[in-house]
Amino acid sequence: MMHRMRRVMLLFVLAACATSAQAQARIERNVVYGMYSGVALLLDVHYPEQPNGHAIICVPGSGWTAPLAYDAQPLKESNELEGFAKTLLASGYTLFFVNHRATPRFVYPAAVEDVQRAVRFVRANATRFRIAPTQIGGFGASSGGYLVSMMGVLDGKGDPDDHDPVNRVSAKLQSVVALYTEADLKRMQGNMAVVLFVGVITNPTLAESAQRTEYSRLAEGSPITYFTPDDSPFLLIHGDADEVVPFAEGQFMEAALKKAGIPTKLIRVSGGRHGRNFGLAETDARLPTYFAEAAQWFDTYLRKTSK
Repeated sequence: MMHRMRRVMLLFVLAACATSAQAQARIERNVVYGMYSGVALLLDVHYPEQPNGHAIICVPGSGWTAPLAYDAQPLKESNELEGFAKTLLASGYTLFFVNHRATPRFVYPAAVEDVQRAVRFVRANATRFRIAPTQIGGFGASSGGYLVSMMGVLDGKGDPDDHDPVNRVSAKLQSVVALYTEADLKRMQGNMAVVLFVGVITNPTLAESAQRTEYSRLAEGSPITYFTPDDSPFLLIHGDADEVVPFAEGQFMEAALKKAGIPTKLIRVSGGRHGRNFGLAETDARLPTYFAEAAQWFDTYLRKTSK
């Protein structure tokens, strides 16, 4: 009798462990998408219960910076995009949360190159992740919104002669949703995060040639520099009380996108500030609407479904 009870208990424990393992399997953590000087570049894959076959590259905001400590929380594990992520997962999207090189150790274009590599890695491994390689979206906030915006406007062409097959494929995204993001770093050159990221400080006392070099670097690092009619459709969501990236930046970006003939929409969050959920209370009735707007945008321009 005692032997039988032990066997039943063992089966119960094994079943519980299996259930726990299945739950944990919904997130595949620390996938190596590339190496930089021997250091692994990591991403987490969030799998939906009912996948629709489409991928979204997700980059939370960080001011392009990361704490310098062995036990520091990775950028990819930020909860900034949590509400949006839950809605996108419920809609069937497979999400790839990316860690990237950051200031103060690394400056532009390190983070841009890393997210390009992440897009290429996901595209090159489309069969493994069971997603469509030709239609990949990008979603980010603040500096993360900037990074996915760059993926939507840079040509991102792969090098057909590269020894690494991942680097042979495109890093271009096909649809972008960006929250309270920067469009033109020249307009944000007084922001210390921008200064650290680009690695230049505009100084009127410098020689004219040096000033041109610094200005050129700010322009090179700005999404607005690259807008062309064949770029990805953009959904912008921005709070009009944002104290870090002014709402005017969103308006400026919307106008520039429309001028270039790129499908775009700017959603104004009344009283919205900079950061998770635009600084609104978790109970704010508007939040689910914003989450749904992001999912609808990807449905329309990534999955090509009707509105």
